[in-house]
Amino acid sequence: MNDAELAAHLAHVAGKLLLEVRASGLLSLKALGKAGDQTANQFLCHAIREQRPDDGLLSEEEKDDAGRLSKSRVWIIDPVDGTREYGEERTDWAVHVALAVDGVPTVGAVALPGLGLILRTDQPQPLPAAANTPRMVVSRTRPAAEAVAVAEKIGADLVPMGSAGAKAMAIIRGEAEIYLHTGGQYEWDSCAPAAVAAAHGLHISRVDGSPLIYNQADVYMPDLLICRKEWVDPVFAAMKA
Repeated sequence: MNDAELAAHLAHVAGKLLLEVRASGLLSLKALGKAGDQTANQFLCHAIREQRPDDGLLSEEEKDDAGRLSKSRVWIIDPVDGTREYGEERTDWAVHVALAVDGVPTVGAVALPGLGLILRTDQPQPLPAAANTPRMVVSRTRPAAEAVAVAEKIGADLVPMGSAGAKAMAIIRGEAEIYLHTGGQYEWDSCAPAAVAAAHGLHISRVDGSPLIYNQADVYMPDLLICRKEWVDPVFAAMKA
């Protein structure tokens, strides 16, 4: 099983586990999120260490091992991206499994278990036709002020949505054209979505145009832009205006 196949398989199985945990009906909303995170994380971490013992690993739900910094290949995972949405039985949550090679988001899969979908770097699909009026996905609970301001300047409609993975995949799926985030994230929030987005021909960068670089000592990533390429220049121009 190559890296891309492994990423997709892991995301798929973790998603099935999460759906089963939720379907049990035995847990409160708060307990459900915690149980889901722990269940998916244990499976993903054990499987990656078994299948790729020489690679580094970074997970939101695992104590960080600084040994990853000396590795060229590092798996970066988010067992449940959008824990609130998962607990509320919404569909806009995701499982992220990515491989960064020398800091570049190279291989990845984003599972959307609530929709029965997995988007992956090795199976890119043609992008659907863009809408005449651009649509920008933003947080459904705390949309970043900068994103709202840019949307107003370029005439974009706001599309509130849960997880970062769901937002990035919405562009691939034809539900939006732009994902601009300035509210702060961590590497596990965006590595798999960035890898999959790039494989589908989308633009990925920091909001200053610099590349997204992963496997850093400080895993905080303040901002990003994932969008259709025709909207790169208008978004950057609006941010400078």
